[in-house]
Amino acid sequence: MNPVIELDRLSVRYGGYPAVRDVSLQVLPGELYALLGTNGAGKTSTLETIEGHRSADGGSVRVFGEDPARRRAVRPRTGIMLQNGGFSPDLDVRESLELFGALSGRKDDGQRVLDVVGLGHRARVRVAQLSGGEQRRLDFATAIWGTPELIVLDEPTTGLDVNARDDLWAVVGALRSEGTTFLLTTHYLEEAQEYADRIGVMQQGRLRLEGTVADITSTLPGRISFRLTPGVSAPAQAERMPDGGFTITTARMQNDLHALLGWADVNAVQLHALEAGSPRLDDVLRSIADDQPDRSEEER
Repeated sequence: MNPVIELDRLSVRYGGYPAVRDVSLQVLPGELYALLGTNGAGKTSTLETIEGHRSADGGSVRVFGEDPARRRAVRPRTGIMLQNGGFSPDLDVRESLELFGALSGRKDDGQRVLDVVGLGHRARVRVAQLSGGEQRRLDFATAIWGTPELIVLDEPTTGLDVNARDDLWAVVGALRSEGTTFLLTTHYLEEAQEYADRIGVMQQGRLRLEGTVADITSTLPGRISFRLTPGVSAPAQAERMPDGGFTITTARMQNDLHALLGWADVNAVQLHALEAGSPRLDDVLRSIADDQPDRSEEER
């Protein structure tokens, strides 16, 4: 399979500041790839080169095998949901969507698309009268107009309530079943954990980790946490936490959990608030951030 997106040692600079440094990755047809990282990690600069809004300062970017700067070759096949769509407040919802749709080079029916994103009943309302969540739905509508082969979702659920978020992901799922490829950035890490096929984690301009959720979370040990009745001593391998609870850090979750339960049974100890689980994506991102040297120090 030829990749839909291919970056080969991509570098982007702002003056002397390296925003993206030697990033290489591929997004395959039909895949949902999530690009994650803290603010300033280089995600936006990477997206801008993929979208054709910024030129690479080093390396190469290919979308459908083409330089994304060749907009006539790439843009009709790509839908983009920006963090802010920049709609004219004086146009109504359907007029705004159809204007953006015409610029995309794809064809569709405005009312159909508005119905899909839950704005069908607001078609003749001026954009200025939409709530923030409704404007995000309109942003999403412009991205899916004409069912493009690739859709870039930049923080798609910011400002959406729980039901609207569920509705958006239901539409994404339907499009994926038809073969659409997605590139996602989000600060809602539970969304990436649930929906992404693969994840790339950026930090200080570099791609630090890449793989499935299981691949990435397996880079850290699991944790067993519990609380004890005051006065009861914890087993030796448990670390006391500032809140008074205890944690066992483990790379052998089943064995250590079994040992803890056996210890509690033998000593007639009640384990309160017992939780055991693998690390989450936010644990991995925190670990990477803590592990990185300050960039200004690194470049001296």
